[in-house]
Amino acid sequence: MADGLLRRLCSGIGILAAALLLTPLAGHADPEPTAPLLEKARAAIRRGDGIDAEVKLKAALGRGVARPGLAAYFGEAYLLQGDLEQARAWLAPAVFTRATAAEGFHALAELEQRSGNLPAAGRAFDRVLAITPNDAALWVEIGRLRYRGGQHLLAIAAAGRAIAIAPRNVRALEFSGELVRDRYGLAAALPWFEAALVQAPKDVSVLSQYAATLGELDRASEMLVVTRRILEIAPGNPQAFYLQAVMAARAGQYELARGLLARTRGKLDALPGAVLLGGVLDLAAGNNRSAAETFERVLTGQPDNWRVKELLARALYLSGQYRYLTLRFRADLSRDDAPAYLVTCVARAHEALGERDKAGPLLDRAARPQVATLRIVPDRTRIGTLLAQGRSAEALALAEQARIADPGFYDNQSLAGDVQLALGHPLAAQQRYAQASLIRMPDSLILRRFEAYAAANDPAGASALVSGILAQSPGNRTALRLAAALALHEGDPLRAGAILDYLVRTGDERDVQLLSDLAVVRVNAGDARAGESAALEAVHLQRASPLAAQALGLSLATLGEQPGAAVSLLNKARRMLGDNAVLAEARERLQAGHRLRAEEGA
Repeated sequence: MADGLLRRLCSGIGILAAALLLTPLAGHADPEPTAPLLEKARAAIRRGDGIDAEVKLKAALGRGVARPGLAAYFGEAYLLQGDLEQARAWLAPAVFTRATAAEGFHALAELEQRSGNLPAAGRAFDRVLAITPNDAALWVEIGRLRYRGGQHLLAIAAAGRAIAIAPRNVRALEFSGELVRDRYGLAAALPWFEAALVQAPKDVSVLSQYAATLGELDRASEMLVVTRRILEIAPGNPQAFYLQAVMAARAGQYELARGLLARTRGKLDALPGAVLLGGVLDLAAGNNRSAAETFERVLTGQPDNWRVKELLARALYLSGQYRYLTLRFRADLSRDDAPAYLVTCVARAHEALGERDKAGPLLDRAARPQVATLRIVPDRTRIGTLLAQGRSAEALALAEQARIADPGFYDNQSLAGDVQLALGHPLAAQQRYAQASLIRMPDSLILRRFEAYAAANDPAGASALVSGILAQSPGNRTALRLAAALALHEGDPLRAGAILDYLVRTGDERDVQLLSDLAVVRVNAGDARAGESAALEAVHLQRASPLAAQALGLSLATLGEQPGAAVSLLNKARRMLGDNAVLAEARERLQAGHRLRAEEGA
């Protein structure tokens, strides 16, 4: 009986133990179901928390979820963390479930873009398109990828596709505005950004694009309102402070600009424009060595930017780095299109080193008027090399072959136009330039199109080009200078003078050629005293300039003052420039003045 009782007790203990084993202890709940885990991981990805997403995904993996169902999300999580190697391990095999395939290939496209493999990114986007062909946001991303890859017309087509699918999509409207700005000008882009803001008034990206465009249009007060709105929505936004700094610098308020730029807290250090602005502000403050270092940084990414090279030359000269200045720009001075200001800086550096034999020829060169010339750099392109060797037929064939093979690539169309213009075919050049302008219209293309119209003796075409640009971008300085030239050609010196005066007052006060042109225009408009003032400023900046000498000689001849000095100046200009209409007019006025004085003496 005791044995039976013992067996019953043992049996009871076994049952109790089994029950205890099957009952969760306090504080240890069932493992979290996988579906909520995945949803939490996706929520973490949406809010940009790649680490939290990774933790949730690893938990799901441990609960037995198969890798294909997690691959897309793991890839996105590691992309958020900047771990491209881990992201590639999950995404590159391209093994996704049907439900996650679109997301997976989209993440793979982003990975390839970050890795610099644009063709692979395009192939990944093609896989996404096969799954979701009517996704407007996807078409915008494809358009941006195509633009980066040089498929410019295809990028424009992608933007159009996005707008057709979703006319109110904010990203599609924003991208279209950027493309329109490149193609048709600043004013044409504004309605696109405004339409995007109707849909999303607090979208900081669109507000930034809108503010930047207003700034380029010189609508400073409106730009300031928009940047303040950005800072209300996103306090501390670096782009807003940068745009305000640019506006302050343009107004000459350098200390304010420096303070505003400092408030970006280094978040725009990868933006060339912000870096350049910092250098300009250092130069204005007399921190010349720091400015020189900054300009060198900018030139690392933009080695052919003449404006930055001029700033660097000025900074090096002012900081006393004369020997380095002469060595730094030795290769640039071998180019016939080196700006006069850069040549002058190098010459002054040689003077400071006591090397007058080297300075003299450079000063003479800087004094010669620069004529706009077409330049295809031989060491940069096969086509340029062929032209330099006189093998024009081969150069033309190669340029046309590239243009026909990929007509949607801006460089192909513009380079083909260059070759046609270099070979004396302005009409054919204009046709190719017009195709390039459907993609974008930088200042360099404006000048080449104008040159092609001039070579074809088509002033009406040139006038239509310039007026069209100024209608969209009234502050475009290249177009304004061309407008002044056209006004002179059309016999309107008052308009030409107003344009040139505006350019001098708003940033080109050290441009000797511009000041000389302004002096001549003022004289011909009946204000010889104002012409003398501009000419004297040009002479002060560059005493050896024949254009400045010619302008001052004309002014003195018109005023009837200092005839001996006027003759000397005009002879100097004639030796360097040869005979021209301005010199002929000045000599005629000198002779008229001489006759008048003779008559008065009689």
